[in-house]
Order: sequence, then C-alpha cells, then structure tokens
Amino acid sequence: MIKESIGTGETIEIALENAYNELGIDSSTEGVNFEVIQQPEKKKLGLFGGKEAKVKVTLEIKESPAKVASDYLKSILDALGLTEIEMTVKEEEDGAEINLEGEGIGFVIGRRGETLNSLQYLTGLVANHVENNYYRISINTGNYREKREKTLEILGRKLAFKAVKTGETSRLEPMNPYERRIIHTAVQKVRGAISWSEGENMNRHVVIGPDPDAPKRNYDNRKRNNNYRGRRSGGYSKSGESTSTTPTREPINEGSLYGKL
Repeated sequence: MIKESIGTGETIEIALENAYNELGIDSSTEGVNFEVIQQPEKKKLGLFGGKEAKVKVTLEIKESPAKVASDYLKSILDALGLTEIEMTVKEEEDGAEINLEGEGIGFVIGRRGETLNSLQYLTGLVANHVENNYYRISINTGNYREKREKTLEILGRKLAFKAVKTGETSRLEPMNPYERRIIHTAVQKVRGAISWSEGENMNRHVVIGPDPDAPKRNYDNRKRNNNYRGRRSGGYSKSGESTSTTPTREPINEGSLYGKL
C-alpha cells in the first residue's frame, strides 16, 4: 500500500518536514521516498514574485502476507454477502491459519470442502505474491479440517484392507494434493496394499489396490484344513476294535504336570 503527501515551505527542508508530519512519519521511517516538485525562489526586491518549495513524499507500507491474505478473503466473503462471518488469523513461522466462524459457514465449506479448498488456494496465491516467497495459508472453520482428515484416514485404511482381502482396486473421487497425501499415508500402514494417483489437474484421484510384490495368502489351504478339522483318523470294526492306524503314544513330560492339576 502506498501513501502520498505534498508539503510546501520556504525551503525544501521545511516542505519535507510538513509532508512528514501530514503522514505521521519522519525521515528515518522505512520505505520513504521524496521528490522535489518545485524549487524555492526568493521574492524580487523582497516584494514581488517568489515561490515556495514543494515536495512529494511517498510512503510504501509493506503489509505482512497474512494481512494481505485476510483482507483479500474478507473482500470475497463480503462480495458473497457473508458479512457476519468472524475471522481470526494465527501467524506462524512460514505461514498463517485463518479460522472462520459465524452464520453461513456451511456455504463457505461447500460440498466435501470444495469451496473452502478453492478459497484457500486463491488466498494462498495472493499471500505468496507479497514477498515472492512461499507462504502457507490454511483456512479452517471449527474443526472441519481435522474431521475431514480423520474421515479420509478411515476411508483409506478400509479400502486398503478390502484390496488385500479381495484383490480388487478402488478409485476415489478427485482430491487436492493435501487430501491425496492423507490417503496415501493411511494405505502405507496396511501391509499388502498400495496406492497411486491417476488423472490430470482437477481430475487427479487416488487408486488403491493390492501390492503385486506382497506375498499372497493361500485361502484355499485354510479352507482345506478346516474341512479336515474334527475328522477321526480311524473308525471301528463290527467287533468293536479300533481300525485307527495312528500309533498310541503317551505325552512326553506331561504326567507330572497333569498329576499336579
């Protein structure tokens, strides 16, 4: 933001001082520049003509990225008629978190956070143009971000277990990079499942499937073993004699143990 003031006086020094006073600054203030518009001229014979000095002082006020971002976001909310929403800004080392509260907050969030993510993206672009350095802007309302993150974690793990069990792949809806990263992290915690991203730009989405390099579980052997469970190895003849071919063997070192019991 730039402020200007034009000062006049008998000398350039006096004109500068008057301009500084009007802006409420002094010569040591950072971001101050001045330009001499008119040199002073003395009156001829002390009676005729003469001109005062005239200078223009320019003050460039560098606002913080957080301030620029919050002002920009407020202008959007006001244009949408959401004037009752309160905004609190928490500045951090390399970014800021803007929290919104008030009536109409559901409209700000949008379907599955799409509107909130769009506002965050645009506000972040504005903030990063202030100093041409990376400055992270996060827009939250209540605990929506935390709840959304938890929901995505549960979804990622659920589909990962499904992929391991059935061998099928699942395709999720398009998400922003932050939400895709949450899904990928959740899937990494499930052994035997992997995830990757497909699509371009707004259609980029996560796909979850079985890990081809992971050892496969042999469900057929387990079923086969269950079928034999409970079967006897032998039967009885009509005379009542056992036809089992399994030799009878006493348990090793178990006699004393069962005696105690």
